[in-house]
Amino acid sequence: MDQMVVHRLGMDTSGLVVFTKTKEALRCMNTLFRTRRVTRQYEALVCGHVTKADNANDADGAFGWIPLPLMRDFECPPFMRVSTEENQNVLVGLDPDVVGKRLMEAPKQSITKYQIIAKEELKVSSSSSSSALPVTRLTLTAITGRTHQLNVHLAAFGHPIVGDRIYGFGGDALPNGGLDVSIIEKQNPKRATEDLQEQIAAVVEANNIDMCVHAKFLSFGHPVTQEDVSFSSLPPF
Repeated sequence: MDQMVVHRLGMDTSGLVVFTKTKEALRCMNTLFRTRRVTRQYEALVCGHVTKADNANDADGAFGWIPLPLMRDFECPPFMRVSTEENQNVLVGLDPDVVGKRLMEAPKQSITKYQIIAKEELKVSSSSSSSALPVTRLTLTAITGRTHQLNVHLAAFGHPIVGDRIYGFGGDALPNGGLDVSIIEKQNPKRATEDLQEQIAAVVEANNIDMCVHAKFLSFGHPVTQEDVSFSSLPPF
């Protein structure tokens, strides 16, 4: 069965996965994914209320693009980070036989489209009081399919995915997708603050909440019949 898996989901991502019944179908599906003829959409809860930013495409910021190139993180391998000229300059002169050829790979252009579904609240209850923390439900379309792309892009956008224990607050990877806070504040001044991210991370740990990102929609041309097919799955959060 594991030889017939067409693609992978990211860390702790729930949702749709494609399997094939024959090796010929597997080859065809691999071609569809490689040539980006598969539409993939995810649903996610992210920290803070997403509002209009510099990369929004409509009047109220309901959808926009996150077009940030990605590279291997030389400070926190094997994770990813946003590639900048400064980060690339650090690699100049390093020996790939020593640090590893994957670390020396050129940055890859990566594009994520986001669309706001709803602005919601994460309920926080205690024995003495109750409150709510702002979160936003997004539809995410991976135009490219880079490693950990959604996680890094949302963190660098200033709205990390709720429950992301790697790229979110206090995670093992560099914060903010490896970008300096000043850059994010300039691009998205209404981002989720570190204080808000910390509060949400505490609620996640206290309630053992899984990472809130779900592969909810897939569409492609069937490798045998050539018919357009689509599949959907409701998120568990």
